Amino acid sequence: MRICGFLFSRNNVFLDQRPGSFFIFSKTLKKYTMENAAYYMEKAMEFIWAYGPKVVGAILLFIIGSWVIKWINRILARAMSKGQYEESLKRFIVDLASWALKVLLVILVISTLGIDVTTFAAILAAAGLAIGLALQGSLANFAGGVLIMIFKPYRIGDLIEAQGELGVVKEIEIFTTKLNTPENKLAIIPNGPLANGNIINYTAEGKIRVDTVIGVAYEEDIRAAKDVLAEVINSNPKVLKDPAPTVNVLELGDSSVNFAVRPFCKPEDYWDVYFATTEGCKLALDKAGIEIPYPHRVQIQKA
Repeated sequence: MRICGFLFSRNNVFLDQRPGSFFIFSKTLKKYTMENAAYYMEKAMEFIWAYGPKVVGAILLFIIGSWVIKWINRILARAMSKGQYEESLKRFIVDLASWALKVLLVILVISTLGIDVTTFAAILAAAGLAIGLALQGSLANFAGGVLIMIFKPYRIGDLIEAQGELGVVKEIEIFTTKLNTPENKLAIIPNGPLANGNIINYTAEGKIRVDTVIGVAYEEDIRAAKDVLAEVINSNPKVLKDPAPTVNVLELGDSSVNFAVRPFCKPEDYWDVYFATTEGCKLALDKAGIEIPYPHRVQIQKA
């Protein structure tokens, strides 16, 4: 039999170029195709019987698990709302719980498919350790932010002093706290040092004392001076009546009798009361003819 010089298939079926050979070729091709179809059908059925139940189970697990995660997130968000936590903390905790549950669900789905998750878990653990070491400082700030949001040593709008900065809390984020300073500067402080350091909250008690020291000359009547100073702070509408403001002799200085003038006010009125008290005391003492001493320089010249 004379044949052409090319290979048709893996079964070494060759095309004969003699008249009528095409019929033989077609018959052979049909037989080959049917055999292969039966072979692949058999393999497909084996695959379906072996993995079909696992795939269906994994899909059902994913659908049910996703619904359970949404349900848990709703319950957690409702519980956080009742606890009166900061809005940023609520969102963060709900998102963190959601992602953790989703990762757990993916691991369960992979395990249901019969895939060994031990290696996958080991990779996740190693990646977590590496990320933790690389982000040590950021994680400390993150932990500090969570503690601040839970224990609330200060809130937005509070006047605080911490880490050498004094200002009104503008924003509490998960990693940093932002303050508006009296100079209208924005101070951004990491939450890690804030949570572990000293914090003075001037707003927490709802009232704050303004401390000023006013001196008068030794020759002046201290009772009259005290009455003048008391009138200044009592006439200020921003000074609170309870606790009552006080004026007392603080010390006998080198050249003056120093009075501690101490009115109370709301934290947001602190600077207004401070400046008004300082200016008002000077004007009132001048009007009453009471001298405020100041340093004198005496020059001695030799003839």
